[in-house]
Amino acid sequence: MSDINRDRLEILLKHWAEHNNEHSEEFRRWAEIAKSYGKTPHDAILAAAQQMDKANEFLKQALDSLKKGKA
Repeated sequence: MSDINRDRLEILLKHWAEHNNEHSEEFRRWAEIAKSYGKTPHDAILAAAQQMDKANEFLKQALDSLKKGKA
């Protein structure tokens, strides 16, 4: 992989993780609001937030691995 592509990928991975964090926080806020509409909407939105967090774990693994390959 060229250095330009590696640098760009690092930037993208960081950006995606930050963006996912914003969504996850927003999902959690709306999950609380959704409680008034029942357990299922709340639980489903909360599950989406948790899946977003899981996706970020994979993005972090990719970023960490990419950084190790730079050495």
